[in-house]
Amino acid sequence: MTYDKLPPSASLKPEKFALNVPQQDVDNFHQLLKLSPLAPETYENTQSDPNIFGVSYEDMKTAKTHWETKYDWREREEHINSFPQWKVKIKDDDGYVFDIHFAALFSEKENAIPITFLHGWPGSFLEFLGILSILKKKYTPQSLPYHVIVPSLPGYTLSSGPPLDKDFTTEDISRIVDKLMTGLGFNGYIGQGGDVGSYACRSLALYPACKAVHLNFSMMVEPEKHDGQISPSEMRGLSRAKDFAERASAYALEHGTRPATIGFALQSSPVALLAWIYEKFITWTDTTPPLDDILDSITLYWFTKSFPRCIYIYRHLPEYKFKKPFGYSYFPMEIAPMPLSWVKESGNLVWYREHHSGGHFAAFEEPDVLLDDMESFVEQVWK
Repeated sequence: MTYDKLPPSASLKPEKFALNVPQQDVDNFHQLLKLSPLAPETYENTQSDPNIFGVSYEDMKTAKTHWETKYDWREREEHINSFPQWKVKIKDDDGYVFDIHFAALFSEKENAIPITFLHGWPGSFLEFLGILSILKKKYTPQSLPYHVIVPSLPGYTLSSGPPLDKDFTTEDISRIVDKLMTGLGFNGYIGQGGDVGSYACRSLALYPACKAVHLNFSMMVEPEKHDGQISPSEMRGLSRAKDFAERASAYALEHGTRPATIGFALQSSPVALLAWIYEKFITWTDTTPPLDDILDSITLYWFTKSFPRCIYIYRHLPEYKFKKPFGYSYFPMEIAPMPLSWVKESGNLVWYREHHSGGHFAAFEEPDVLLDDMESFVEQVWK
């Protein structure tokens, strides 16, 4: 079962893609990793709770040792390649040409519903492989009720970066995604996103072909008017959001104001990149994912030199109030879980579900739960 039969109405001509990092790059990575020292033990990095001062010495030591001695990139690469992937050239309205990577499961059902899943930072298309795995087990290409498209956003991992002479924005991401979806032959589709993907979905909803969007992240300021109903669990969520804003959001300010500087710093050493990203997977999740899964994401960032070219979005994270139907899944260990009464004021909310576990990387942490949410949402909004 291949799930690789593109719709006959597609105007784009994607080429099949398989990840194959040159062996010299793999050897260089191992050499750099081996020679990159850990920082010395300090009062701050010997605290066991990473939410206090950041990732601990012990966690870094364990992760570095595993990465160096047990982690097998070729084995992980083989797993990634078990999912159908493509690359395609997309020409922007301004004449720029982007090399866009995407994983996908194409259905052979005539009335299959197109859905695009959009990742964020420090994630990648890898976040959604769990959902793709569930769908592959549950459906054949003939019975799959959806076309599932998971692009690497411009600048992230296997897609090309933003132009060197243009200040790229979240709106630009949405335009490229819309061109991808319509170019694949879909005159109607649904968007889903968390983190950066949620912002991209909001602007994606402004395009005619996007019929609805589902979000699992909706960071926002308190609306001037709302019904004032906030449950005890939502109050805990607001406390979590306040703590994040006060003690854990400095990285975002650095990304937005000094992207050039932090880009050079983190692309100089695998250990530097490990520390910056590993902390997020530890502190932004309800249950820390398996170390190999976290290292997949970090290693792919390293090999593709993604970090310096993907943090442009931190200068442009606009809020949109749109008329398209949208859904919202509430995960309690999200970095900033927003109350239902607030989210209602940001648009035409038609579907909502609150969960009692799960964090920022919902697709990564709870693929079965997020997929179930999407199936319920799609059933309600797709006519």
